[in-house]
Amino acid sequence: MSERIIMRTGECLVAGGPPFTAAEPEVIIGEFDGPFGTAFANLLGDQVQGHSRVFALMNTDMMVKPATIMVSKVTVKKTAYTAILMGTVQGAIANGVLDAVRNGTIPKEKANDLGIIVSVWLTPGVENVEDLDHEALFNIHREATRRAIEKAMNNEPSIDFLLENQDKLVHKYYQKGLDAKKK
Repeated sequence: MSERIIMRTGECLVAGGPPFTAAEPEVIIGEFDGPFGTAFANLLGDQVQGHSRVFALMNTDMMVKPATIMVSKVTVKKTAYTAILMGTVQGAIANGVLDAVRNGTIPKEKANDLGIIVSVWLTPGVENVEDLDHEALFNIHREATRRAIEKAMNNEPSIDFLLENQDKLVHKYYQKGLDAKKK
């Protein structure tokens, strides 16, 4: 039997693909018979307009295991955005979860005992792109989901890494960091 997984957190940013395909999922993973299970059930049952919570599906009738809820980080206002989120990205997230089981990051024997919450971000304006590369969007969100799960399950980054590199780690969008890079 694998160790108990009360609650783990992880994130990942994958960018550099075609325009509007970047992914930045944040994940929480835990066992259903503890505080995570309560949060998971409450999240699914407490729907909020513009931030629908849905299961990640492999297709229109097949939920991935471990059960995974996806939530948009931004308020969804347009049907086109919803179609991308609940189509290409939903399938990508489900496949990223299954990839994490296949590669052993998530113990297969815990697939029915664990749940995952994925907070999803899509590049603003994605719903207005006429020639959106759905294959790239799918692949990038799949990879980002798998990598976020791997970070969560491996407790990465470690506190030692963060302490050792604190002064080297400048947020990409921190204005002071941007100004320094321009010089």
